Amino acid sequence: MPGSVQLPLRQPHPLRPPTGLLELQDQGPVHRVRTAVGDKAWLFTAYREVRELFTDQRLGLSHPDPGRAARTGKSVLFGGPRTNYDTEQADHARMRALMQPDLTPKRIRALKPKVEELTGGLLDDLARRDTPADLIEALAVPLPTLVICELLGVPYAERDDFRGWIQDITDTTDRERSRRGLTSLLRYGKKLAARKRACPGDDFISRLCATDGVRDDEIAMLSMGLLFAGHETTVVAIGMGALLLLTHQEQFQALREDPERVPAAVEEILRMSGRGGMGIPRYAREDLEIGAVTIRAGDLVLLDPGAANHDLSMFPDADRFDITREPAPHLAFGHGMRYCVGAPVARVELQVAFGQLIRRFPRMRLAVPVEQIMLKPGLLGRGPAALPVAW
Repeated sequence: MPGSVQLPLRQPHPLRPPTGLLELQDQGPVHRVRTAVGDKAWLFTAYREVRELFTDQRLGLSHPDPGRAARTGKSVLFGGPRTNYDTEQADHARMRALMQPDLTPKRIRALKPKVEELTGGLLDDLARRDTPADLIEALAVPLPTLVICELLGVPYAERDDFRGWIQDITDTTDRERSRRGLTSLLRYGKKLAARKRACPGDDFISRLCATDGVRDDEIAMLSMGLLFAGHETTVVAIGMGALLLLTHQEQFQALREDPERVPAAVEEILRMSGRGGMGIPRYAREDLEIGAVTIRAGDLVLLDPGAANHDLSMFPDADRFDITREPAPHLAFGHGMRYCVGAPVARVELQVAFGQLIRRFPRMRLAVPVEQIMLKPGLLGRGPAALPVAW
């Protein structure tokens, strides 16, 4: 196998694969790499292997010796092992069982009118702005924040506090800043739990408070984890989806003429949004033989759904954005036991956002050349830092 590749891979153009990724994929499904902090890892980029490893219980989020584990970065929560090695699978099953009642199809249907109302209000505000306006600031950031606050029962007025702590947590270069952010966010989650116990509402945190045997520290971890994931991933998807549509005006117009295509367009946006070159971390719980590679127990394994979603063996002409593409099971939300529990909420947000955006702003266009759009690196994907638009 060739020598180690240094991560993260650079992505000079927002709509093209990171530098060197295509060459890696041509070499095979697995690659020896070094993370941003210099630790060795295995990066998987092929669809079949990534999909299978998402369901492989020989991989996990924990490590038997966390202090010596390879890391992807210095973020205290996301840069290295998480959860208890001995109880990881039971803890994961409990977490999903506690979350699932609030994410049923019935509850998601009940949430949709609120998402439509929130989206309409944000687009009303956008229509009153002078052009060019930043679509990230106007829609991509506030909509997921409003929706996840509505779902959890978190006051939107306190968004500046928790968004600041989330930014601290995700700092991959400053471990102490990350630790302070996590401490502050979890302290905030416990305060919210105490408020809900005293004055419950119709929301996720209130229902957890009413569940026997669920402690406030567990409520804080679950709810603040959802607050982060439910905000970050959808911000990236809205930003990248808008960029894709605005740089493919024939697709934009096709949606305007036939709004029934919006759900299919959202699936193509989800497939295309992650260009790859990063990877979701897992740790081998035992030795694994995968093809010609031996992965030792404790090794860091990176599953790259972005690269897998551009695997030509699964998606012909994979780099072409095509909302009429035959539906196929992309891996944007993972797969199997680790499939994102919040995926139904994200899909509703994206369908409503793009459905309304195209109807309200049928002549929207980028206000700068696409080469000037800079991607903001994040733990859950790279999205546009700003998206200047005119209409």
